[in-house]
Amino acid sequence: MSKLRVAIIGLGMAAGHHARAVLALAHRVECVAAYSPTAGRRQAFSAEFGIPTVGGPDEIFEDPSIRAVLILTPPNTHLELVRRATEARKHILLEKPLDVSLERAEAIVSLARDAKLLLGMVLQNRFRPGAMKLDEIVKSGRLGELVEASAALRNWRPQSYYDEAGRGTWARDGGGVLLTQAIHVIDLLLSYAGTPVDVVSYVRTTPVHRMETEDLVAAVFSFESGAIGSLNATTAAYPGFPERIELIGTKGTAILSGERLDVSFADGTSERVIGGNTSGGAGANPMAFGHESHLALIENFVDAIETGSPLRVTGEDALKTHRFIDAILTAGRT
Repeated sequence: MSKLRVAIIGLGMAAGHHARAVLALAHRVECVAAYSPTAGRRQAFSAEFGIPTVGGPDEIFEDPSIRAVLILTPPNTHLELVRRATEARKHILLEKPLDVSLERAEAIVSLARDAKLLLGMVLQNRFRPGAMKLDEIVKSGRLGELVEASAALRNWRPQSYYDEAGRGTWARDGGGVLLTQAIHVIDLLLSYAGTPVDVVSYVRTTPVHRMETEDLVAAVFSFESGAIGSLNATTAAYPGFPERIELIGTKGTAILSGERLDVSFADGTSERVIGGNTSGGAGANPMAFGHESHLALIENFVDAIETGSPLRVTGEDALKTHRFIDAILTAGRT
């Protein structure tokens, strides 16, 4: 079987984990090109990973042998790059979030859907062992009917993180802690509990940071199922702590904290999963974790292209999360 030829667009801090994952899948995937508008990044990336770089995105989009692109650029560039990818008939794996606004996010999903191309999302926490086990338990009905589903993200980012040009701004990132950090735990929460409704929230920028967007959020809501929930998210919690999801059901309670899952059932049985090195990044270094979840995510993307198996996390999934984040921000303003 010939290898799937892919390319990477965007060589920022997340590109290393993607490159390591692609190289680990070298028996199935060949990354034939990578691009950044910054020459220094291209040189450093090629030197570290041995992946060839190109001087412009046209060389990627105009190469018919490249069947998929990994778009890892800042959020405000996504719509234009996805449009080019769909025009070039290439499948897309897109770094979160979809884009900076709900309107642009909806346009991205529509482009891929209309072109009948795959749109996978880099929401790699779905592939952690504990998260996957909890998904299995919820879907099996072993927790019973959910009555509460809540999440907390207690990250730390120093001011130097937000001093980078454009970071934490509406124009480049589309938001602060919700769309950039908490999106991972929100995506997981919604995958377990369904669609939230009736959102009430407080949205703040704390004295810890000088930034345009929010670094502290508290929200309460209900779900279509009738369960209630809460969300706390911040990047002001020094030195950073594992994110946490709590699900209370009529037959038991599950707590997912970082890599660790503990489930206690009302019949007296229990389950525990302790993962590996895919958690982390809660502190000053956002990439302080292994690439294993990225590897599993990219392998799922490759399987979907080659065999038609379902994507574990889709553009439609990310759009649901974006809509919820938009509702939280709107509620906080009104």
